[in-house]
Amino acid sequence: MVDATDLCYLSIGEAAELLREGELSPVELTRAFLDRIEHLDATLQAYITLMPERAMSDARKAEAEILRGDYRGPLHGIPIALKDLYDTKGVRTTGSSKVLADRVPDVDATTTSRLAAAGTVLLGKLAMHEFALGGPDPSNGFPMARNPWNLDYIPGGSSSGSGASVAAGLAMGTLGSCTGGSIRGPASHCSVVGIKATYGRVSRFGVLPLSWTLDHAGPLTWTVEDAALMLQAIAGYDPLDPTSSRAPVSDYSESLVEDIAGMTVGVPRHFFFAADESIDNDVLATVEAALGTLEELGAVLVDVEIPMLAHAGAAQQTIMLSEAFAYHRTNLLARPEEFGDMVRARFRMGGLYSGADYVQAQRVRKALKSEFAPVLQNVDVIASPTMSNPPTRFDGTSTWTTTRTPSFTGPYNLTGMPAISVPCGFTPAGLPVGLQIAGKPFDEPSVFRAAYTYEQSARLFERRPAGLD
Repeated sequence: MVDATDLCYLSIGEAAELLREGELSPVELTRAFLDRIEHLDATLQAYITLMPERAMSDARKAEAEILRGDYRGPLHGIPIALKDLYDTKGVRTTGSSKVLADRVPDVDATTTSRLAAAGTVLLGKLAMHEFALGGPDPSNGFPMARNPWNLDYIPGGSSSGSGASVAAGLAMGTLGSCTGGSIRGPASHCSVVGIKATYGRVSRFGVLPLSWTLDHAGPLTWTVEDAALMLQAIAGYDPLDPTSSRAPVSDYSESLVEDIAGMTVGVPRHFFFAADESIDNDVLATVEAALGTLEELGAVLVDVEIPMLAHAGAAQQTIMLSEAFAYHRTNLLARPEEFGDMVRARFRMGGLYSGADYVQAQRVRKALKSEFAPVLQNVDVIASPTMSNPPTRFDGTSTWTTTRTPSFTGPYNLTGMPAISVPCGFTPAGLPVGLQIAGKPFDEPSVFRAAYTYEQSARLFERRPAGLD
């Protein structure tokens, strides 16, 4: 008999093999997760809406299908959860805001329906920063997910529950959204894997927007293999999303090989490793060690120069906040009291930018893409820290915390390049650190290969948060 905690600590890949061979039941697996959520989530606050009846119904359906030989693939019978901005037919989707507290969509998001078609079991809807922009803010009345590695620290945002639930064994895989780092940030802070694929690779139909030209949807998981399996299920053209790409989707499982011999890894040290007091030295030391591991594994590290990175943070914030204000303007004027204090202040900042500011930010964006283009002709991937700092204590956050440190993730939202965060260690204080690997547009396979090779060498997936049970 496998211990229930051990079931919740399986990777998707491990569980899929057991489910396919009939050695594990989707019902048994789902029951273990629901019991663990009941035991731990009052402390971790990873969920906004738990769906036990739906989950058990999904599990029984999956079990019956597998038993009669209708196996759909590696996600069949796998318990997952969704950030609470992915529409779920008949289940409220709030964006973690009182503005939408009673909103019940009548159709699924495309990503929701594609995961259902793959046979997943939906456990519930996850905590997040309000409208994917607010911070851990008690004024909005929704759960504030905590970091399983240290409950006094935030798990990152805005996909806070998405990262925390995977790290704590409260879901096998989750979907987050990413406008400036909201998949990779929680992945780094929770020592899990998170990938933002190329802009247009994953449909955003039915996903509450923050910034139309910067938003991405994608998975957070325990391993790189799991991220590849989830991305495979949701990637591809969607006629309901006008920004969706028709570019062919690779078989990402073919990228999961331990081989980066001769792979060229660009490192923009001038930006990501700058002598800046706002960048944490323990993070840099941890990532330097990870880069050394990549080199030992056969990669060729080369320093690259991308001067416009210095202006990427300001451009990303200007575009994001301007577009966010445009989307929320009506409610900000009519019902300001229903927004949390943090997100209301940030949205209002977006209303202060001029049309000229927005145009100039878009010019910076174009220049940044132009500078990346020749670099990407000479390197296979680009590596850096995911975040400039480790997780922040709850009592150390404020409305403007995120503006005080450089954004190491935002540049890849501006360019639309694929980027993954994979765990690479811990600070002396025991706080997680992530390694970010980015690649050419639609070259997720190279990103996965580099991340998988590093992960299999570092073996950090063998370490889970202690003291939760």
